[in-house]
Amino acid sequence: MKTSHRMSEILDALPADLGEEAAPEGSMVELLRSLAHRPVPTGRLVRLWALGSLQAKIAAGYLAYWLKSGFTGEEEKERRKKQAHVDAAIKLLGGMGYLRGAIMKVGQALAQYPKIVPEQYVEVLSSLYFEAPPMHFSLLREFVRNELGADPEELFDDFETEAFAAASLGQVHRARLKSGEPVAVKVQYPNIARAIAADFKNMKALLAPLRGTRDWQNLVDQIEDVRTTLEIETDYTREIEFMERARSALASEDDIVIPRSYPELSSRRVLTMQYLEGVHLTEFLEGNPSQPQRDLHAAQITLLTFRLFYEARMSYADPNPGNFIFMDDGRLGLIDFGCCRVFSDDEQELMELGLAALLHGGDAQTQMIKKASLLTDEEAKDEKRREALGSVLDWFWEPLRYDGEFEFDDEYLRRGIELMSELVSRRYVRSMPIAIWNNRLFYGYRALMYRLGPRINVKRLHDSELQRAGLGG
Repeated sequence: MKTSHRMSEILDALPADLGEEAAPEGSMVELLRSLAHRPVPTGRLVRLWALGSLQAKIAAGYLAYWLKSGFTGEEEKERRKKQAHVDAAIKLLGGMGYLRGAIMKVGQALAQYPKIVPEQYVEVLSSLYFEAPPMHFSLLREFVRNELGADPEELFDDFETEAFAAASLGQVHRARLKSGEPVAVKVQYPNIARAIAADFKNMKALLAPLRGTRDWQNLVDQIEDVRTTLEIETDYTREIEFMERARSALASEDDIVIPRSYPELSSRRVLTMQYLEGVHLTEFLEGNPSQPQRDLHAAQITLLTFRLFYEARMSYADPNPGNFIFMDDGRLGLIDFGCCRVFSDDEQELMELGLAALLHGGDAQTQMIKKASLLTDEEAKDEKRREALGSVLDWFWEPLRYDGEFEFDDEYLRRGIELMSELVSRRYVRSMPIAIWNNRLFYGYRALMYRLGPRINVKRLHDSELQRAGLGG
């Protein structure tokens, strides 16, 4: 009986397959709507089975493309390849949207970086930022009641039953306070913390063959750091702390808005904050903004990135397009502070070493690489390793060293990807865990700049923030 029940649960975990010729728009809408009534699966076996099945479906789709394209012309072959990418991306959207949690965050990361995955993946998986399948309102009402002690209709003057945004850990509803102020209420998916824990147990099991390698313990440490940070992300009281830290650091900037939080209407799993009216990056770009508009918002993103990093001693490690609100009056809103890292004393020491390496190079860069990559004295003497790691650092620092309008173009982005790929191929991947989050910040910032296409002097903005923080003298 138990086995039968478990197999039924596993089969239910598999997202409905999509027809081969389904139109992307219709498929996505129908897919997201159908997943709204299905709870997040939390069992390790269920999640592993669903993920493995998803992988098999995607592989089968590409095999079909390969077989069919063998007897067609180049134009038809290219059309079929693009269709295969779209079909695979929609399958990923369905699978990741159903599993949510850590798996869905991988999908968001894929959508964030152009030139790493096919553009069809970026286009479809961008939906994971704010169009994931929401939970049904009847389930949400009960959840809010358990968290805040009353139904949402009692707590707020008005509460929209349809979520206007939904992502990896929760969904967001528009509401109005008794005072009349519009707010956004983020409600976490039930049992999402258990789902994340199951994903990381599966990850460790899948990586077990690497147990005998030299860097196994560092890999375990990095995985554990990611797990801990995602666990913190499921605690909305911590997110309020990060949000207030950012509000304090950016209080003097009238054109950058960090929403106010309402702790009295929040808990570990419900977060009420000021509602910001505006559009996300894709919609902003669809409006064909002028170059000055692009430059303004690029400068705002650059300033807040450096301000939080140097003054607030915090890495805003989730700079995905869904977290930026482009407002009609030219202001920029920044939301979602779940994935942030406040530097420990040891990590702050690394940041200061990195700054010395940026400004002076030479021995300071050697010491920074040694500390960041956890190298022994002998490994630090390896010239090839130092050159490979130094090349990535130099790539990161190009915009900060160039005194002029820096171009975040195809060539620059592609070069960074190639340099990182070389590190991975040579297995120069050992690092302090904070590097994971700083890399997300640094690459995410560059991906945003690439899409905005600004003409700004990044070095001047950076130098100004260093001076403000009393650093870099």
